[in-house]
Amino acid sequence: MNKEEIKKKLVLALDVEDINEAKNLVDIMSPYIGTFKVGLQLFCGYGLEIINYIKEKNSNFFLDVKLHDIPNTVQKAAFNVVKNGAVFFNVHSTGSIEMMRAAKKGALEASEKYNLKKPLILAVTILTSISEEVLNNELENKLKLKDFVIKLAKNAKLAGLDGVVASGKEIRVIKEACGEEFIVLAPGIRPKWSVKDDQKRIVTPYEAIKDGADFIVLGRAITKAEDKIDAIEKIYKEIQGEI
Repeated sequence: MNKEEIKKKLVLALDVEDINEAKNLVDIMSPYIGTFKVGLQLFCGYGLEIINYIKEKNSNFFLDVKLHDIPNTVQKAAFNVVKNGAVFFNVHSTGSIEMMRAAKKGALEASEKYNLKKPLILAVTILTSISEEVLNNELENKLKLKDFVIKLAKNAKLAGLDGVVASGKEIRVIKEACGEEFIVLAPGIRPKWSVKDDQKRIVTPYEAIKDGADFIVLGRAITKAEDKIDAIEKIYKEIQGEI
């Protein structure tokens, strides 16, 4: 896999407190990262300011706010997400097939009205911070975690969404259940030389891409690194099997 192919698959989570720190990450990482993820932490603090900055740099952004509400509200929110230029965004799959269909409807309405490219819409299956023990005991869902993820992925496909956000540990089973063209974005990615932090179901960049991930989300291994260029270059080498 060449460097341009790797770049397209890499998503950097701008999970930082300060807008200037976020802008600096965009400036430094643009040559290496295909898409920048704007999550709740940054979006609630700075909203469109960071989004517009990413767009000014001709970079893609993934609005990771995990829409989860009644269908009508989600439809209107999805309309505004696309209106503001998100390349892709996500919803919670547990919001129901009807809600996911409403998200798609809102997104298509905005793309047609403003002559914008239709974004990818992904459904979050199970957060990578949730273990099977939490799923079974706290949430009282007695399904195996893998089986529940597959069910949610199938619901997303039935709703007409483009793919799902799921742990790297479930990439292959999702592809087998929903088809190779069904997109899987894998968070909880940790280079083999980094710490695990609060993620429970993690894989390395090499493992995720080998298993078929269309996108992988990188975060603290880069954002907290003293030498960020060295960190991302090591990740490239790891994906290429050089380290």
